[in-house]
Amino acid sequence: MFLGHMAVGLGAKKFAPRVSLGTLLLATQFIDLLWPIFLLLGIEHVRVEPGNTVVTPLKFLDYPYTHSLAGVLVWAVLFALIYFWFRQSRKGAVVLGGVVLSHWVLDLITHRPDLQLAPGVNAYFGWGLWNSFYGSLIVELAMFGLGIYYFLKTSRAKDKIGAIAFWALAFVLVGITMANYFGPPPPDNPKIIGEVGLAAWVFVMWGYWIDRHRVAR
Repeated sequence: MFLGHMAVGLGAKKFAPRVSLGTLLLATQFIDLLWPIFLLLGIEHVRVEPGNTVVTPLKFLDYPYTHSLAGVLVWAVLFALIYFWFRQSRKGAVVLGGVVLSHWVLDLITHRPDLQLAPGVNAYFGWGLWNSFYGSLIVELAMFGLGIYYFLKTSRAKDKIGAIAFWALAFVLVGITMANYFGPPPPDNPKIIGEVGLAAWVFVMWGYWIDRHRVAR
């Protein structure tokens, strides 16, 4: 799930309007921004296997440190504590911790059973929404629509950049999602997959740029 995670970042603005959109997008993608690093270091592993699910050909062989429930809980707490250390906002920290944790919940819904409870625990979970092509697409688009709705109810543009940059981001995110669903599979090369995954930092920076040109309603 890509667009669904972004939807959580957008929608969370309703619960923490003073937290920058960039920070919210960082929180919602945090697990998937760590994963490419672990992949490139050879700590976690993936391969391309067309037909693994009808939505994604990625077969996640192991990713216990970034995507197990225990791992995500640790990252969520660390993220919240670091934010609280710098911003002294208990509410913002709690919301951001919840956004990081939501990543595992959404992955549980979409993934095949490849999510561990903790490193070393050989029990795997996943409800397999990715086995339904149109079901997955409809859920992601619906979530993204709700995320946009709540974001716009909480935030308004204070200049043209605030409006254009936001809708440009939305367009790009939907475009990437359509490419993921309807495009060819990626090359079976973990190094390339990891490098492409790190490119998602662009959306975090984009979120900070947008937030500088918007104000809370």
